Amino acid sequence: MPLRRKTFAAAVAIATIGCGIAMTASSLDQNAIFSEARAYERFMGRWSRDLAPQFVRFAAVRDGDTLLDVGSGTGALSAALAAAAPSGRVVGIDPAAAYVALAQASQGGARVRFQVGDAQRMDFADATFDRTLSLLVVNFIPDANRAVEEMKRVTRRGGTVAAAVWDYGEGMEMLRVFWDEAIAMTPASDSRDERHMPFCRKGELAALWRQHGLLDVVEEGLTIETRFGSFADYWAPFLEKQGPAGAYVAALSERERKQLEGRLRTRLLGEGPDRAFVLHARAWVVRGTVP
Repeated sequence: MPLRRKTFAAAVAIATIGCGIAMTASSLDQNAIFSEARAYERFMGRWSRDLAPQFVRFAAVRDGDTLLDVGSGTGALSAALAAAAPSGRVVGIDPAAAYVALAQASQGGARVRFQVGDAQRMDFADATFDRTLSLLVVNFIPDANRAVEEMKRVTRRGGTVAAAVWDYGEGMEMLRVFWDEAIAMTPASDSRDERHMPFCRKGELAALWRQHGLLDVVEEGLTIETRFGSFADYWAPFLEKQGPAGAYVAALSERERKQLEGRLRTRLLGEGPDRAFVLHARAWVVRGTVP
C-alpha cells in the first residue's frame, strides 16, 4: 500500500476488536502514534477532504448504502461517505495502524468503523457492500490488479466500484511545481517524479476497470483548489517526510534543501513578498458496475 503509510504500520501494536480498537499505549505513546498521520493530514490529507465529496457524488452514493473505503488513511473519504449516506454503514480499511487509530478516534462510531486491512486480501465475504470506493490509493498498491479483483469480489452484483488518483503528470499542481524545480536543479531526480506512477494519466484507470470486467465504465477529471496561506504553508509539509516528495526532500543535504526551497519560492511568489496563493489539483476518477 502507500509508501507514505508504511513506516508506522510495523511499529505500532494496535488490534481491531469489533467496531473499536484496543490500544496498549500510554498517552505519550498515542501522541507518537498519531504524529505521522497528522503530518500526512498537513501534507495531502487536507486536499483529500476537499476532493472526497466530489468523488462521492461521482460514485452516486445513496443513503442506506453499505460502503467500503479501501485505503481509508485518516478518514477523508469515510467522512464524506457518512455525510452522504446518513443511515448507511461505512467500513474503512488501511494497512497502517496509525492511520486506522486516528480515523477511529476522530470519527468512528456505530455507523462508521475502521480496521487494519490489506486491499489485496480483504477479510470480507463476497458481495458484502453496495459500493466500494478507493480515494488516492490504487496507484500505491503493489498489486493493483489483485486489489481491483478484491474490490469487485466484495461488492454485490449491480454495485459500484470506484477509485480516484491524482493526475501527477499535469493536474496536481502542488506536486508538479515541486518536481519541475527538483528536476531542473538535479536532472537525475526525474526517475523519482510521481508522474511516472501508474494509473495517473487520462484513460489508465478506465482501462484497468474494463480489464477486470466491470461494466458501464465512466472516467472523468475532478478539480479542486489548493489554497495556501503562505509559502511556509506550502513548503513546511514537504519537510515531514510524507510520500515520495517528502522522502526526496529528507534525502537532500541542507544546502540542497535550501536551494530547492529558494527555487520553489521564486516559482510560486516571484520576487515579491510572502502571500497567500491558490493552485489547482486534478484527479482522475473512475466508476464501474459489478456484472
